Amino acid sequence: MSGPSTYEPKSGFTRWLDRRLPILRLSHDSFVAFPTPRNINYWWTFGAMLSLCLVVQIVSGIVLAMHYQPNIHDAFASVQRIQRDVPYGWLIQGIHAVGASMFFLAAYVHMFRGLYYGSYKAPREVLWILGCLIYALMIATGFLGYTLPWGQMSFWGATVITNILGAIPFVGESIQVWIRGGGAIDQPTLNRFFSLHYLLPFVIAGVVVLHVWALHEVGQNNPTGVEPKTKDDTVPFTPYATIKDLFATSLFMLLFAVFVFFMPRALGDPANFIPANPVQTPNEIFPEWYLLPFYAILRAFDFNIGPIDSRTAGVLAMFASIGVLFILPWLDTSRVRSMRYRPAAKQFFFIFVVVAILLGWCGHQNPGTTLAKGGQFSATLNWVTGGQSATSQIVAPSAPEFQATSDAAEAQARAQGAAMTSVTREGSVRATLIAVTGGTRQTHTFTADNADDLEAQITAAKAHIGGSAPFVQVIRNTPFLFTVTRFAQLLTFYYFLFFLVILPILGLRETPNRVPDTIAKPVLGETQGAS
Repeated sequence: MSGPSTYEPKSGFTRWLDRRLPILRLSHDSFVAFPTPRNINYWWTFGAMLSLCLVVQIVSGIVLAMHYQPNIHDAFASVQRIQRDVPYGWLIQGIHAVGASMFFLAAYVHMFRGLYYGSYKAPREVLWILGCLIYALMIATGFLGYTLPWGQMSFWGATVITNILGAIPFVGESIQVWIRGGGAIDQPTLNRFFSLHYLLPFVIAGVVVLHVWALHEVGQNNPTGVEPKTKDDTVPFTPYATIKDLFATSLFMLLFAVFVFFMPRALGDPANFIPANPVQTPNEIFPEWYLLPFYAILRAFDFNIGPIDSRTAGVLAMFASIGVLFILPWLDTSRVRSMRYRPAAKQFFFIFVVVAILLGWCGHQNPGTTLAKGGQFSATLNWVTGGQSATSQIVAPSAPEFQATSDAAEAQARAQGAAMTSVTREGSVRATLIAVTGGTRQTHTFTADNADDLEAQITAAKAHIGGSAPFVQVIRNTPFLFTVTRFAQLLTFYYFLFFLVILPILGLRETPNRVPDTIAKPVLGETQGAS
């Protein structure tokens, strides 16, 4: 893409070095003279922000590793000591913790930009796949780092994630035992997590080098999606793109500094300031915010799919939600690269962005929380006053025949004049039947806005009835509930629909707007018109 090198050594030393190790030539061709589309906007500056975040995370992580103790008895205390006793430890630890969130924030904007402008299309398929690989490594590194403070959320987050890995068909249990170093979360687990968390950033750096290499081979995409055709379509990377990157990165660093100095704990979970306790499970277990959309997809599957149980289906869907990004270049069938000229695709894309954000919101809510309901909760209480009760035993021939035997016994009791019957099962084949004859049958119905209030009313009514009746029969009626889980299921459906159905069909059926012939024509034309 860059063409023949334009680097010219200026001194004897640079000429000598260039003949033996042309690193200066490589830097000049890659970051100075590299031809950049002249219409690149600020959405393309997030690559520089990501590079900065990676360096910050590696440097701060190395310093923190000098003071961290990877021991289940000392890890929590060592993190506290870093914050309180190590000189500037509070700052380094804050930078590292906030830096993880800033890293993912920039990554998500970078990825959404690539989706919108079609940066995954030919000839940039390998560039996109390498970016997805970096993202997957970031997720693994972020999770491993989240467990190292060994607080409550760290410990139980590690428990949940390793249990998820155990649900992978065929190889899940082996992976689970290997990653844990045994049958449970313990010292070998922390050793592995610390080692992998230290290693993976350097793996990410290596893949980033490949990512940049692939970028310089095929060139940068641009808002129009039109490949450069003449020199008028491009400008040198320095100073044009460099200045833009520096300005945008400076604003990004201001946001970074606001969180580090004024809200260092805003993006974390307070439960992680409690030492890990294997015998006390937190009320709610959540991952970091940047993993919440995938956590919501995992929890959305509360039903079996044929022979696949709900747990395995959720795990497969979670991994598929990331894996589908790797094959995106072959799913989008449109010949037009940028969604700027695809009106229908643009609308579906913005819906997708909203869906991704809402999935993150669902991931942080209790899955059973009711968002809307189709009526009130109600219950009908039936009892008999003034009657006589008789008790008899039910014995079924076998466990599978218990229900039929029980139903027959109740039917017989009612045929003999019983006003109410109740069966209390006491084993696989035995039960006690209470039949009440005579007396007056009483009925009362309660309504409530939620299940807790309804149960409180039922308990109070039973206490009021007291011993005046042998038993009270309760028939509950639960209205249709639209819960967070149901909402997440709809969002998950659209997530996969966007990639697997909408993009392939739109590429074949949509009529795009006219795309400019060159990059320079609309840019220079607008400039000349304005002047």
